Amino acid sequence: MEEQKPSALSDNVLQSHTVGSRDGCDVPHKWSSPGGGNKIDISKQIFCNRSLNMRNIIAVGFDMDYTLAQYKSETFESLAYDGTVRKLVYDLGYPNELLEWTFDWNYMVRGLVLDKKRGNILKMDRHKYVKVAYHGFRELSKDAKVDIYGSSLVRDSFDEPDYALIDTLFSLAEAYLFAQLVDFKDYNPEKIPKDVDYARMYKDVRAAVDLCHRDGTLKQMVAKEPNRYINEDTTIVPLMKMIRDSGRSTFLVTNSLWDYTNIVMNFLCGGRTVHGPHTCNFDWLQYFDVVITGSAKPGFFHEESRANLFEVEPHSGMLIDTDNGTPMAQVGDPSPKILLKSKDKGCRVFQGGNVGHLHSLLSIESSSQVLYVGDHIYGDILRSKKVLGWRTMLVVPELEKEVELLWELRNMRKELILMRNERDSVEDKIHYLNWSLKCDDDINENDKQEMLSALKELESKRDQVRLSHQQAQRDSHQKFHKVWGQLMKTGYQSSRFAHQVERFACLYTSQVSNLRLYSPDKYYRPSEDFMSHEFHILPL
Repeated sequence: MEEQKPSALSDNVLQSHTVGSRDGCDVPHKWSSPGGGNKIDISKQIFCNRSLNMRNIIAVGFDMDYTLAQYKSETFESLAYDGTVRKLVYDLGYPNELLEWTFDWNYMVRGLVLDKKRGNILKMDRHKYVKVAYHGFRELSKDAKVDIYGSSLVRDSFDEPDYALIDTLFSLAEAYLFAQLVDFKDYNPEKIPKDVDYARMYKDVRAAVDLCHRDGTLKQMVAKEPNRYINEDTTIVPLMKMIRDSGRSTFLVTNSLWDYTNIVMNFLCGGRTVHGPHTCNFDWLQYFDVVITGSAKPGFFHEESRANLFEVEPHSGMLIDTDNGTPMAQVGDPSPKILLKSKDKGCRVFQGGNVGHLHSLLSIESSSQVLYVGDHIYGDILRSKKVLGWRTMLVVPELEKEVELLWELRNMRKELILMRNERDSVEDKIHYLNWSLKCDDDINENDKQEMLSALKELESKRDQVRLSHQQAQRDSHQKFHKVWGQLMKTGYQSSRFAHQVERFACLYTSQVSNLRLYSPDKYYRPSEDFMSHEFHILPL
C-alpha cells in the first residue's frame, strides 16, 4: 500500500492524537474544509495551545506586515540589508568595504538572542540555557558557552538592554549584519575606532535601520513593485468575506501609515499597484469595519496611553481630529464634506489612538471577545494577551516547512528516541555498579573484579552510544537548518521561541489564510502534553 503524502495527516497520526485528547472525544484537530470534508494538510493546520471557542469571538483583528502581507525574504530582506549598509557607510562613517558585503537571507532564524556586549548570537531553550552560540560566524565550544553563560551565581535574564531579541522576520537582516560587523572588527581592528565596541556597533545598525524607515527608502521601493517584494495571496478576500458573513466585525491595526497601508492592501485584495494598469482605490476597505494605522504597537495595547486618535480621509490622507472617534467641529468648519464622507463610510480609517478607542468604535464589552492575528511575538501577541486578555493567533511562516520536515523525519525521530533510551539505560547500569562498589562492603574479590570489568565495558559502550546519539541528533537538526537547527527545539527541549509561542499564542499557524479552511464557529482544543504541532507527528 502506498504511503500517504507527507503533507497530510495519516490515520496513525490521527489515532495517536485521539489517545492524547483531553476529553476522550473525537480528534480535536481532525478538521475539514467547509466545502468538501477533506483532511487539511498538516502544513496548513491551525495549532492550539489553549481552548478557544470561536462562537464567543465577536471581532477578529489583523496586523498587516508579515501577517496579511507576507514579504519575500530573498528580495525584501536583501533590500533592507542593502539600505542599512548604505546608511552605515554614508551616514554613520563606516568603511566603504561594507558596500561589497552580501546578504545570506537563509542564515539567520527567528528566536535568536544577540549578546550586544560580547558580540555573540545565541539560541536558548525554554529555561534560558544557551545551547548554540556563535561569536560572529565562529561557533563557540561547549566549554566556552559554560564559561561565559553558565558560571555565575546569578542567572542572566538575557533581556534588554544588554541583549536584543530576534523575534520578528524584520530583524533577520540586522542580525546578519551585526555578525558580519563582529567578524570585521575582530579581523580588522585598525579599521574600526577603538571606542566602537560590539554594543556600539549594534546600536549603529539599529540607527541605520531606523533611518531607512524614516526616509521611506524601503517602503518606496515596495510601493513601486509590490509583486516583487510581497507574496500574492488570493485567499485574503475570501477569508475576510467568510468572517464578516459569520456576523463578526473585522479590524486592521498596523504600525504602517495610511499611504503605505493602502498600497499593500490594494495589492493583496485587488492586485493593484501605484503605477500598474489599475490605480489604487479603496475597495479593500469594504472588508473591514475599522482600520487603525500608525498605531505604535505595542504601546497601543495600553489603554492609559494618551496617544491622540485622528481620523484619516482616505483620498487626501488628511488627518481629522476626533474626540475618541467622534469628529470634532473645526474652527470655521473648513471641510464639512470630508467630515461627512468619513463619518458615513462603512469602514472608518484612523491613525494613532489606543485600544480603548478601538473597543469603543467596535462596541466591544469584553477583551476575551477579540481574536487578534499577528506575527510579532512581543509587539502583537505578548502585549495583547498579557495586558488585555485578547485571544491571540501567531502567524509563523517557518512552521510550514518545519512540520513537513517533522513528518518526513518521523522515522529518524523514532530512532533518536530509541538511542536516547539506550543511552539512559547504560547510564543507569553504570550508576548502579558504581554505587554497589562504593557502598556494598560484603562483595568478595572475584565479584568485585567482575563488576569492575563490566563497568569498564559499560563505560566504553556509553561513550560509543553517546557519540552516535549526539551525531544523529546533530544530523537531524541540520535537516531543519544547517546552523541553528529546528525552530521550535534545542535538543530535546523546546526553544525559547517555542516557549513564548506556547505561553502567549492561543493559536498558531503558518499563514493567516489557513483560517479559511475551518468553520468560523470552530471550537479549538489543545493537545495535552506536547506543543500542538508536534502532537500530530508522534513517532509511529
